[in-house]
Amino acid sequence: MAAIATTAHSHPMSLATIESCFGPLYSSFGVYIEGQLQGFAISHQIFEDATLMDICIAPDSQGLGLGRSLLDSVIKSASEKGAETLFLEVRESGIAARALYIKDGFSETGRRKGYYRTGDGSEDAILMELSLIR
Repeated sequence: MAAIATTAHSHPMSLATIESCFGPLYSSFGVYIEGQLQGFAISHQIFEDATLMDICIAPDSQGLGLGRSLLDSVIKSASEKGAETLFLEVRESGIAARALYIKDGFSETGRRKGYYRTGDGSEDAILMELSLIR
């Protein structure tokens, strides 16, 4: 997971952070091609609130619908565990990710100004949420 994150994200979660996401409040999901991990998602849930912590696809496997598959798994799992809302944040520059989230019904609910580091400064985090009450 850390190797994929390093190649897919400009500022990936550290190995220690990824390792800390394995516990009773977390769920992890993977997508494989020919037995090789090509992407993952990590979610965190406390009672009715679930948060997508990370979703990541190896660069060579992007554009194959794997991100959609992972997001669908996260949404289904959160719903089955009683979540009412799924939250996430995404870099302002994450155009493809934002398009995926919007297509799945997420709406922008706020911003964190200058939250993410970039090579030459910072960029906003866009806060999004999806109601799971249907």
